[in-house]
Amino acid sequence: MRLSARARIVGWMLVVVGIALTVAVSVTWSTLLTRLDHRMDLELGNEVEKLRLYAEKAYEPKSGQPLVDVEDLLIGYLQLNAPDRWETFFSILDGKAHKITAIPPPVRLDTDEKLVARMATATRVERHEMETGKGTVHYAVIPVSVSGDARRGHFVVAHFYDLNRDDIVDAVGVLGLSALAAMGLAGAAGWFVAGQVLAPVRLVRQTAEQISDSSDLTRRLDVPGDDDVAALASTFNHMLDRLEQAFVVQRHFMDDAGHELRTPITVIRGHLELMSDDPDDRAETLALVTDELDRMNRIVDDLLTLAKAEQPGFLALDNVELADLTVSVVAKARALGVRQWRVDDVAEARLPADRHRLTQALMQLVANAVRHTADGDLIAVGSAVRDGRVELWVRDSGPGVAPAERERIFGRFVRGAGRTGAHDGAGLGLAIVRSIAQAHGGTVKVTEAPGGGACFVMSLPLWELWRLK
Repeated sequence: MRLSARARIVGWMLVVVGIALTVAVSVTWSTLLTRLDHRMDLELGNEVEKLRLYAEKAYEPKSGQPLVDVEDLLIGYLQLNAPDRWETFFSILDGKAHKITAIPPPVRLDTDEKLVARMATATRVERHEMETGKGTVHYAVIPVSVSGDARRGHFVVAHFYDLNRDDIVDAVGVLGLSALAAMGLAGAAGWFVAGQVLAPVRLVRQTAEQISDSSDLTRRLDVPGDDDVAALASTFNHMLDRLEQAFVVQRHFMDDAGHELRTPITVIRGHLELMSDDPDDRAETLALVTDELDRMNRIVDDLLTLAKAEQPGFLALDNVELADLTVSVVAKARALGVRQWRVDDVAEARLPADRHRLTQALMQLVANAVRHTADGDLIAVGSAVRDGRVELWVRDSGPGVAPAERERIFGRFVRGAGRTGAHDGAGLGLAIVRSIAQAHGGTVKVTEAPGGGACFVMSLPLWELWRLK
């Protein structure tokens, strides 16, 4: 049978508490019995000493002379010394029971003639045990004699051991019942506390089940406090954040891919279905299909880049020399078109960043500038450190971007009109630039360039900077 965590916690707690209480009760029982045995021995020895002292100091009440009568000595001591609970005294004179204390004992020992006769034979202090109707009795027989009196006397001290032990049994029984009651209270309190502590864990499980059933990743756990359970709930919430982001990325990728790839697939299928056996028609169809497949390949690459930008590990950080990055981008961009290529400015600094991704973003901006300019137009690339941030920009002398379009053009599949009015590309280039900037903790915007045209600026936080000397 599978037990819940709550039941296991309470069960183990009760086992530990039960063992502790059992040990405590057992030790108490053993200690009390040991003390009882020790007390019995002390009291028997104490009675012997008390009787000896009494005999030394006993006097006749009228004459004031020392006692010379054994009977008077025994009677006087019985009258003076009262027995404790479960204790009895009696005297023996000339082999027969003589006097007994006024307090009646649980069992009359002095009525047993054989026992009395055996006790009367003692010539020194003797200790023995015997069984009675009230259990074991420990007794001591003390011979008593007085100078000048030939009669033989004995004083008997008896302790009802089992009756004394019964008192201990009752006390230990009460202790045991109290221990059981304490275990019950501890179990109830433990059940309640364990339920409170494990409530967030149950909430995690229930939330996970609801997410599994409904695929709703927007649910979050609200667990106040600063303990391990609250940390578990916080970790679970962070996991849900990552899962939700991953599902969003996956959904966007599927939507974007389905939206953008449907058209080239339809075009390819239509031309293949209409293709005839004419060689010229076949060659024309093959060229069109190849071009559409190339465009599909570029779209897929761009979509994969956008999907990776929202996942951990997208950036491989290194110390990037901004001056070298700026110059190398201009050198690579010259092959894209006949333009007036220029380096505006270079930042003599290093930035912890992904050189490959920054180059990719700048080349996207350069390619975008080429599409919107004509031969001989100006395209400039620059970098600078301003107000504690790194700025990388690409500006051109083209028609520029209308203010109403400056935010929209960074969306996915948003195309701007090129120099000829045609729509080049899939409209993912600027979306990739923004994803790369955001992955570095920065932003990208477009403004009007000095003298006209567009100026695209990436602004990145300066996490750590080493000035070149």
